[in-house]
Amino acid sequence: MSNHGQSQRIDDALSSLVDTFLPTLPDEDEETDNERRDNAFDLAKQLMESHDPSALNRDINQAAELIKKRLIRDSSSPDKAIRFSTLYSRLLTQPVLSQKWGILYLLHQLGDYEREESLVDPVGVLPPRPRSQGGSTAQWSPTASEFHRRSNDGSFNGIARPFPPDDVQRHAAHRLAFRTRPQQSSPRREQRPGSASIKSDEEEFDPPQEDDTVIVAPTEAMLLRDLPFILQGLSSTNLQFGSGNCLKLPSALPPPLVSLLHTLAEPSLLYRGLSAFVQSSEGGLIAQSLRATIDGELRSYLELVGALEGQIRRASASLGDGDAQSGLGKTGVTLKKCVVWTRDACMALRLMTVMVDQSKDKKGGQLISLIHGFSSSHGDPFVGEFAERLLTQVTRPFYEMLRQWIYDGELSDPYQEFFVSERLSGSNAEGSADGQTRGEATSVWEDKYRLDEDMIPTIISTEFAKKVFLIGKSLNFIRYGCGDSAWVEHYSKNASKQLRYGDTATLEASIDEAYKSTMARLMHLMNKKFRLHEHLEALKKYLLLGQGDFIALLMESLSPSLDRPANILFRHSLTAQLEHAVRGSNAQFESADVLRRLDARMLMKDHGQIGWDCFTLEYKVDAPIDVIVTPEGSREYLKVFNFLWRIKRVEFGLGSTWRRCMTGARGVLASVADKVGNDWKVARCCIAEMIHFVGQLQYYILFEVIQSSWDELQVAISKPDSTLDELIEAHAKYLQAITHKGLLGSSKSSRSGTKEEQPFLTQLHEILKLMLAYKDAVEGLYSFSVAEFTRRQEMNAKLETTRTGQRGRPDVDEDDNTDELNSSSVAITNSDHHNTFHAGSSSADNEDHILPSLRERLETLSGYFRSRLCNLLSDLAHQPDVDMRFLGVVMNFNDFYHPSKRRAKRDVVQHHQQQQQQQKDRAPKATPAL
Repeated sequence: MSNHGQSQRIDDALSSLVDTFLPTLPDEDEETDNERRDNAFDLAKQLMESHDPSALNRDINQAAELIKKRLIRDSSSPDKAIRFSTLYSRLLTQPVLSQKWGILYLLHQLGDYEREESLVDPVGVLPPRPRSQGGSTAQWSPTASEFHRRSNDGSFNGIARPFPPDDVQRHAAHRLAFRTRPQQSSPRREQRPGSASIKSDEEEFDPPQEDDTVIVAPTEAMLLRDLPFILQGLSSTNLQFGSGNCLKLPSALPPPLVSLLHTLAEPSLLYRGLSAFVQSSEGGLIAQSLRATIDGELRSYLELVGALEGQIRRASASLGDGDAQSGLGKTGVTLKKCVVWTRDACMALRLMTVMVDQSKDKKGGQLISLIHGFSSSHGDPFVGEFAERLLTQVTRPFYEMLRQWIYDGELSDPYQEFFVSERLSGSNAEGSADGQTRGEATSVWEDKYRLDEDMIPTIISTEFAKKVFLIGKSLNFIRYGCGDSAWVEHYSKNASKQLRYGDTATLEASIDEAYKSTMARLMHLMNKKFRLHEHLEALKKYLLLGQGDFIALLMESLSPSLDRPANILFRHSLTAQLEHAVRGSNAQFESADVLRRLDARMLMKDHGQIGWDCFTLEYKVDAPIDVIVTPEGSREYLKVFNFLWRIKRVEFGLGSTWRRCMTGARGVLASVADKVGNDWKVARCCIAEMIHFVGQLQYYILFEVIQSSWDELQVAISKPDSTLDELIEAHAKYLQAITHKGLLGSSKSSRSGTKEEQPFLTQLHEILKLMLAYKDAVEGLYSFSVAEFTRRQEMNAKLETTRTGQRGRPDVDEDDNTDELNSSSVAITNSDHHNTFHAGSSSADNEDHILPSLRERLETLSGYFRSRLCNLLSDLAHQPDVDMRFLGVVMNFNDFYHPSKRRAKRDVVQHHQQQQQQQKDRAPKATPAL
C-alpha cells in the first residue's frame, strides 16, 4: 500500500513537472495539447524507469561542489555561488526532504541540458547524438562525466565505458524527444546542427538531407575527448583506424592540429603493434619473458593514458558552456601538452618496437645480447636505463637455467636457448666404428654437451661461459660418469643461490666457489677412487716398453712362436706366454687390477703374414678413465707399441745375428776365412751400423721423447687446481709429442722439393725392412760358411783316413824309405785331394754360385740402407724441433754419412752405384792377408 502511494506521488509530481516545463501553444487545440503532454510524461517515466540509480555515487557534498563550480565559472561575480551556499545550508537543515542528493542532481542536470556541448548524457545513461560529417556514418563517442566514473573508494574517478549496442538502440528512441506538428515550424528546430527534429506520432524521423549537411571540423576539445581512445589503439568518432596500420584524420583539420595528431598517432600505432606481439605465443622461455616484460610496460603506458584521460575530463568539466570551444587552453590541457606528456612513453614504445622487430630471428642468449646492446652501446641515458630495466625481467629464465646448471649439473632448456646445448644420442657414434665401446662416461663428458658460442649473451664473457660450461659438465660427469650423485645432491642443497641480473659480484663469487668445489671433487675421484696415475703409468710400462725386463722376457719366449705363420697361432698360447713373462719379471708386483687389464691379441691377419706382423699388447681402459684415455688415444698407444715392438724385433734379430757372428768368428768362420773372411768383415761392419742406428733410435724414443713427455704430463696432472679438461689436453699433448717427436708423424721439412715428402714412419718402416732383409742375408751367408766348413771337415776326414791306411802296410821299411814315403804322401795327398773335389764337384758347383748372389744381395741391401738413412738424416736436419735435429747428429756423429737433399730416382740409383764402387775399391785394402 505504501509503495502504491509513493508511486502515485511520483506520478503526480512528474505530471506537475511536465506541465510546468511544457509551454502552452496558442494555436493548439486541447486534444493535441493533452496528447503532447502525455507523450512527454511517458518519455519522462521511461527515462526514470530505465535509469539505474545504483550506478551513481550519491555524494551530496560533491554534487554541491560541482554546482558551485558551475556557478563560479558561468558568472563573473561570486554572488550566485554565495547564494547557492546559503540555500544549500538551509537544504541540509530540512528534515522532511530525504532525497537531498537527488534534488541537487536534478538541478545540475537541468543546468546541463541546454548547454551547446552537451551532446551526451552527463550521467552516462543517454547515448550521444548521431552526427554526420562528410557523408560518413556517425559513430558513438563513449565519454563520461565525473558523476558516473566510480572508483573503488566511491569517488567520481574512473574511465568512461561505451554503451552496449542494445542500450544504444533502446536509448536512441528516447532521443526523439518532444514532437510538434509537421505543418508548423518551431524556433527549437534551429537550435543547433545535427539536433533531432520534432514530429508527430504518425511521422517517422527524417534524417537530414545532403543539402542540409554541414561538415563541421572537430575542435581541439573534441579531439582531446577522443585522444585517450586513440592512444589505446581504439577508433573514436573523429579519428578512426584503417584496415592497415594507419590512422584516418578528418579532412577539415587545420595544419597545426594535423601536425600534433601525427605526433600523437605514433604511440597509438606502436601500441597496437606491441599489443599484437604480446598476444602471440611463439618463441621460448626468454622470448615469453620478453613478452611479459613488454606487457608490463604497456600496462604502465595505459596507466599514463588513464591519468591523461582524467586530466582531460577534469578540464572539460571545469569549462562553461561558452568556454568549451575557446577556453580549453586555460585549464592547462591541450594537444601540445599531451605531446609533451607522452614523449617518454612514445620513446619507450619506439624502443620496444625496434627490439621486437630485431628479435624475430633470435632466441635465448642472442635475444639477451640484443637488448644488452641498447644498454651498453647507446649514448642516450634514457635508452640505457630502459634497456637495463627490461634486462632485469627478461634474463630471469636465463639465470634460472644457469643456476640449475652450475649447482645441479642439469640442463633445463626445452627451447635450446642456453649457451650449453645437449647433443642428440644418435650423433655420438656417427662416423665412429667403435661407437658402442666408448662407454657412457665418454658420451657424458665429450659427446653429450657442447658449448654454443653463438648463444653466449654479451652480459657474460667467453671465459666466464667456458668456466660455467665446465662446472655443469663436471657435475653431470660426477653424477652419471663417476656414480657419485649423493655428493652432487648434497652440494646443490648447501651451495645453491638465487642469481639475478645486475648482481655481478654475487654471480662471480658463486661461479668461482662452484668451480673450485667441483674441480676438487672431480680430481679427487679420478686420482683416488679410479687411480688415474696408476693406469697411465701402466700404459707407459707395457705399451710404451718402459718395463724392460718384461719386454725382453716376453720377446724371448714369443720369438719361436712369432716366427711361424700368423694363421696357426692361437690366442690362448699367446696369453700363456704373456703370463710367463709377467711371472718372470717385476711385472708380477703390479696390482691385480692392472694385470687384469693387460692382454695379448692378434691383429687382423692377412695371407702370408707371420706372428711378428700381427702380435700386439692391449691395455683395457673402462669408464671413467676412458674420458682421458679415449679410444682414439688407445689407438695411438697401439700405434706406438707396434712401432716400438718392430724396433725391438729388429734389435733382437740383429743382436742374435751379431752374437752368432762373434761366436763363429772364433770357430767355424775362422776355418773359412780364406773364402768368406772379407764378406764377413763387410757384413759385421754393416750390422754394427744397423745396431748403432737401432740403439740410438730406441734411446731417442724411450728417453728423449717418452720420458721427457712423461715428466711434463706428471707436472700437468699434479697441479692442485687442474681440471679434467686440462688433464685431457695434457694427455693428448703427451700422445701428440710421442707420435710426432717419436718419428710417427709426417716429415714436415722446411725445404721445398719437387716431390712430396714421405712420412717418417714410412721411411723408418722401409729402413727396418731393409735391416731384417739384411739380417736374413747374413743368416744365409752364415749358413753358407757352415756348409763350407762342413765340406772341408769331411774332406779332411777322408784325407786322414787315406794317410792312416798307407801307414799300415807291412812291406814297406820305415827307416829306409822315409824320403820315399814323404814324396809319395805328397803325391797321394794331391791325388786324393783332386779325387775328393772331383767326387764332390756337383755339390761344390751348387755352392759356388750361391756365394756371388749372397754378396750381391748383401751389397745391394747395405747400399739401400745407407741411402734411406741419408734421406732420413737429411729430413731430420731440417726439422724445427731441436731434439729431432739432435737425433740426426747422434746418428751421424762422425760424419760417416753424407745426407743430401731429396733427389730424383735416377740420381738415387747413380748414387747407389757410386757407393757400391767405392766399397769394392776399399774392400781389398781393408781385408788382412790370411
